[in-house]
Amino acid sequence: MVNRQYLEMLGRKSVIRELSEYATERAKEIGSENIYDFSLGNPSVPAPEAFRAALIRISEEMDPLALHGYSPTVGNPVVKQRIAESLNHRFGMNYGPQHIFPVSGATGAIAHAVRAVAEPGEEVIVSAPFFPEYIPYINGTGAQIRIIPASFEDFQIRFDLLEEAICEKTAAVMINSPNNPSGVVCSEETLTKLADLLTRKSAELGRNIFLISDEPYREIVFDHQSVPYPARFYDHTLTCYSFSKALSIPGERFGYVAVNPAAEHAEDLVPMFGQISRGIGHNCPSSLIQLAVSEVLEETADLSVYEINMNLLYDCFKELGFEVIRPDGTFYIMPKALPEADGNVDSGAFCRKALKYDLVFVPADGFGAPGYFRIAYCVETEVVKRAIPVIRKFVKEEYKR
Repeated sequence: MVNRQYLEMLGRKSVIRELSEYATERAKEIGSENIYDFSLGNPSVPAPEAFRAALIRISEEMDPLALHGYSPTVGNPVVKQRIAESLNHRFGMNYGPQHIFPVSGATGAIAHAVRAVAEPGEEVIVSAPFFPEYIPYINGTGAQIRIIPASFEDFQIRFDLLEEAICEKTAAVMINSPNNPSGVVCSEETLTKLADLLTRKSAELGRNIFLISDEPYREIVFDHQSVPYPARFYDHTLTCYSFSKALSIPGERFGYVAVNPAAEHAEDLVPMFGQISRGIGHNCPSSLIQLAVSEVLEETADLSVYEINMNLLYDCFKELGFEVIRPDGTFYIMPKALPEADGNVDSGAFCRKALKYDLVFVPADGFGAPGYFRIAYCVETEVVKRAIPVIRKFVKEEYKR
């Protein structure tokens, strides 16, 4: 007999992946240049040359037995030291290597962070809009996700609802900044209010509520702004990071959890992550990738294309009369769908109509934003430019605008 939980999950596949698969098959029929696939958040620029050079040099110069052998359970100490020093330099923190745990991407980071601070049956609170895979990430640990509705005016946290949601079962609050799917950054004001609320509620509960900060898009920000670092605002913060987006290496599956040195059990958490790995079969990311990334920690791929694409799409949607918040970063934008003939807003119907024009958008209902749709504009700018007249045609013919 098979496990029913995972058998049932086959009927609840990711809408993002399903649309991406549809786009792939459709491209075989009509040619990839005729499909406008905005479904999947897969980086569209090459990794920096410095990363490739580091891979080659390490492969050629390092002793093969040392390079390809197991790394320690809690990560390569040289890599951990370099990550700690970079974070301290960039964000004014005081991490040591004992506070850094290398993982296989942001997914692995969240898997460890939630298990370390939440007992089965406890809750992790997430503010919409959110990445839909948070649901299996969190519920798969034995904890339960609790979702509070979005503030559609600015996509910042609704503190009145968050305060109501925090209860005896609350183990942690999870944030994602810059946010997938909205592209919005948590402001300093938001993070200050969040830290104050968590501090007050922790005192009321007689135990510390952890903050899990999911930050894979930290380097993709626009208008030369910087992203406030949440761990600077609240002591009990676990920072989950992936190099997938900044370095354009999603297939290499590498990131880390950084434990704020001021957090409760700060010295115990990384060893705990090592024990969690034993239970979930994580057992260390690639030794080669750890070493290569550690040599280019403050480099990025050429991320400028994402801001160019964002501005083109934002201007297009505003001109066509869509309600849309301009992203602060990431490579996503999330407009509100146009109303149907009956006056109702139905993002599913909107996206199905778009498919007739070979425009692949993702309904955002599963992101906690019913009535909105997500566009992943991590594509070549030429694709965006060719898509814009098609978007105009779609809106004119289907919605008379």
